[in-house]
Amino acid sequence: MPKMKSNKGAAKTFKKTASGRFKRKKAYKSHILTSKSRKRKRNLRKPTLVSKADEKRVKIMVQ
Repeated sequence: MPKMKSNKGAAKTFKKTASGRFKRKKAYKSHILTSKSRKRKRNLRKPTLVSKADEKRVKIMVQ
């Protein structure tokens, strides 16, 4: 049986951390930024971790 192909979009989106979890960027930072506060936009810059519920799905897509 052939090898499984990784989802290239997911592989570019998520980065694995040293502890084995996945880093991701936050949503809502692409457009209509004038209506969002400076504090909200600043907090959207910071990366966050994928939730425990979604980790299994992301792992399958990336590997």
